[in-house]
Amino acid sequence: MKKLDILSYKNALNIALENAVKELPQEVVFLSNSLGGILSEDITVKKNIPSFDNSALDGFAFNYKDKNNKLKIVSVIYAGDKPKEMLKENECYKIMTGAKVPNDADTVVAIEDCLEVTDTYIKLPASVKKGNALRLKGEELKKGESLFRKGEKITSSVIALLAAQGVPAVKVYKRLSIAVASTGNELKEPWEEASEDEIYNANSSAVTALLNEYGFKSDYVGLIPDNLDKTVEFISKLKNYDVIITTGGISMGDADFLEEAFLKNGLKEFFHGVNIKPGRPTMMGKMGKTFVMAMPGNPLTTMLNVIVLCISVLLKLQGNKNYSLKTIKAVNKKQFGFKCNRTNIILGRFENGNFTVTRDNKIGSGMLLPLYESNALMLTKEGESEVKEGDEIDIILLKNFQ
Repeated sequence: MKKLDILSYKNALNIALENAVKELPQEVVFLSNSLGGILSEDITVKKNIPSFDNSALDGFAFNYKDKNNKLKIVSVIYAGDKPKEMLKENECYKIMTGAKVPNDADTVVAIEDCLEVTDTYIKLPASVKKGNALRLKGEELKKGESLFRKGEKITSSVIALLAAQGVPAVKVYKRLSIAVASTGNELKEPWEEASEDEIYNANSSAVTALLNEYGFKSDYVGLIPDNLDKTVEFISKLKNYDVIITTGGISMGDADFLEEAFLKNGLKEFFHGVNIKPGRPTMMGKMGKTFVMAMPGNPLTTMLNVIVLCISVLLKLQGNKNYSLKTIKAVNKKQFGFKCNRTNIILGRFENGNFTVTRDNKIGSGMLLPLYESNALMLTKEGESEVKEGDEIDIILLKNFQ
């Protein structure tokens, strides 16, 4: 029986990321269908924002040199108008929010800030400053400037800026194709009847949903057969996928032959065994052009290791330049301990800047409720054995709470 060569969590993740290199095809998608995509080209500003000098509020536009005088209202300018310059000394325009400010005015004052307002004239406050409420052409974005870089994820705010540039479609990397499969003779699908001796397959539903939360689409391809030859054949039919994620079948048991089946299909292993709790048997490698991520079988272990080991790799494979999981600072609310000779994944709740460990860190790897009860996790460092009350720690917010 093969003995696992155990890597530290940090080394395992770094090796996986170093090998997460893929030439993805590109495609053009309409802006309305681009949310969550990764830009495959740089985008520069082609239209100034604002594209003309305009008023930030409803008020009066005037030349600052006339500010100490009573000003006559000579015209009303609405948004969408193309006004001509017509101001003489001690005159002003009544103007609406977003309307173009002619070049003969350089300051705008709000209606409510004026000392006196009639249908024909206004009196200005002495406190008004030159350039007040005037949004200058190109002050936010100038034509020719860099707007977005290749590798940025398209969010609603990105879409807003692209739409403001008159961009109807963008070039993105084609989304990864991901296959998800589970092992276990005892498993029944949620739509099947399970006896007392059988359990429902929670892993596949959990993994596909978790991937979806992080912006990935996946196909559940079924249960891996219960013998080596059939498993070899099953895997051979998945080589058209960019990524295969499996759950179970990679430990040291007699029925755990998934690794051998992958090897018979040409797998080049990066590692099989990570010094992390839970998740020690985790395996990753490449089978031709297909990235293989084999997770342990216990539901909690599966989900936690997908978060801390797979997501960053998938983000990089997808072309996302921001592929590292983001951490935030928190203050530990309750002391807890753990074994010091490994990295430990610790679940907890983050509220008002504080982290409180879930169930005093007494959690079984086959449980599911602790993940439901938590909204964050932390990764301990090898050599540490406890986190004290009041310690500042780095935590990762679970995606559905970000």
